[in-house]
Amino acid sequence: MQRILAITRLTWKAAFRFRLFWVLLALLLASVVLLPLLLKDDGTARGFIQIMLTYTLSVTASLLGFSTLWLACGTLARDIEDCQMQVVLVKPIARWQVWLGKWLGIMLLNATLLAVSGTCVFGILKWRAARLEPRQQQILREEIFVARASLREPMPDIAADVQKMVQRAPNREKMSPEELQQTQQMLKERMTAMQQVVPPNYLRLWNLDLGLKRHLLSDQPLFMRVKFHVAQTNASGTYLGIWTVGPTNSPLGRSLPQSLAADTFHEIRLPPGLIDDKGILTVSFENRNPMELIFPLEDGFEILYREGTFGLNFARGLGIILCWLALLAALGLAASSLMSFPVAAFFSFSLMVVALSSGTLSSVVQEGTVMGLDHETGAGGGTLIDTVMIPFFKLMLSVVKLAQDFSPVDALSTGRSITWGELAQAIGQIVFLLGGLFAAAGIFFFNRRELATTHSQH
Repeated sequence: MQRILAITRLTWKAAFRFRLFWVLLALLLASVVLLPLLLKDDGTARGFIQIMLTYTLSVTASLLGFSTLWLACGTLARDIEDCQMQVVLVKPIARWQVWLGKWLGIMLLNATLLAVSGTCVFGILKWRAARLEPRQQQILREEIFVARASLREPMPDIAADVQKMVQRAPNREKMSPEELQQTQQMLKERMTAMQQVVPPNYLRLWNLDLGLKRHLLSDQPLFMRVKFHVAQTNASGTYLGIWTVGPTNSPLGRSLPQSLAADTFHEIRLPPGLIDDKGILTVSFENRNPMELIFPLEDGFEILYREGTFGLNFARGLGIILCWLALLAALGLAASSLMSFPVAAFFSFSLMVVALSSGTLSSVVQEGTVMGLDHETGAGGGTLIDTVMIPFFKLMLSVVKLAQDFSPVDALSTGRSITWGELAQAIGQIVFLLGGLFAAAGIFFFNRRELATTHSQH
């Protein structure tokens, strides 16, 4: 361990010697302090704090991410190219210890910079919030400066119903495998639409079981977060609905007429005391519009409730960002273990761009073709390129998804709870699984690399 820490100290000294630490610290503080002065908001305290929190954390993560890749690619590759690594390796130290020492030094640098910038963001948020009027401060305490958990209605299991309908389909025996798959997909989409669509003057009912949490939330306000789509817009852009919350046929129930815009999230505050004795929260929606409204099953309706404090939630969010930086440090060091500095930097940044383009990859996988669908027939795929690339893209998406499943910036800006379980899962998936794979590859390549050959070429 002493040898690893010695390499860590050398990495720190190099960062200070080349003034990288001070340059990064100045950029981060300028972004945290000056950026909020340039932001435009919607005029509400909640909107301003959300935007400021989102932009400052996003800029902080981006600056540290790019600098981590640059430093990780340069610190090992430059040492090899400048023949400094050959001097280090004549001492009684293994190459894997050098590699881990470099990674640990970069991570301690990141942790320090992230802690300083995170403390500044947290302090500025609290300072700006304290200058608002009491009503706005209450809104922030209930919706932003809080850790809120989410409760959704369980996703309906329609697979069995779809199989029954496929079995009853006419001429099923004569269908080819492709036609049978298309029929199954069509029936699945039809049944999913039936679960999401609320026709005019119809009622949609949600029953959410809070279980034992009802004892803790009986005197706490809840927040209903809704989003819907419309197939046909109207002139006003808003759509009237009657929300009824609380036990059915009970004086505790509340009727909440709301005129809301489509394709955006809305939060509606619910007063305490609307949960029945069994822990069930009943919510109904009556569509008072001449067109259908569509509530997506994934994010169309949920109930948010307080679960913890903002400070601890903010710290866990920074912990997930640090996990991302650990992965980028391992990626950069793995690339520089095999390549020269320019090639390693190009490779690492290209791989990061591909990871950030997962939406495009997902569309290609969904369509089943790289070349695009035929506009006349709607068909695609079947080429040699698709046969090779589609499985490769699926594998890449599966790997990228392990890191992209965590979104601390979005969670913090909407007051969502980041649990200890999610942080532990992020450490396991991002640091140990993905980062461990890059570390194993980097150490392997570094052990196999002929440093004397590199010296003779230069």
